[in-house]
Amino acid sequence: MNNGTFVVVHLVNPKEKYWGILRVLGAAGLTIRGIDVDLFDEWARQVRNLPEAELGLATLFVPMHRVEKVFEDARIGAVGSYQERFFDLVGRTVRDFIGDETGAGAGSPN
Repeated sequence: MNNGTFVVVHLVNPKEKYWGILRVLGAAGLTIRGIDVDLFDEWARQVRNLPEAELGLATLFVPMHRVEKVFEDARIGAVGSYQERFFDLVGRTVRDFIGDETGAGAGSPN
């Protein structure tokens, strides 16, 4: 996976799941700019409805021993990606909303 790719990261000890933009993937760990998936829909609704959302993306480094799985945020059959969910809730793409912060061009085209 390349920097700038939207990913879903499953962590252990404690068990957590984050969605975000992959910044760095290395032997020591990974850095993403994202949000806990349990807060994703609430964040997107705030982006749509409030001039300044109370929730937002944070930059997080996770040591590799905590990383269980990393998936590219992509549609799987009838199940849409988080990027698609954001578009459905907000009416614009995540890359459009975040701008240069995504590392556009370095990862997936979404």
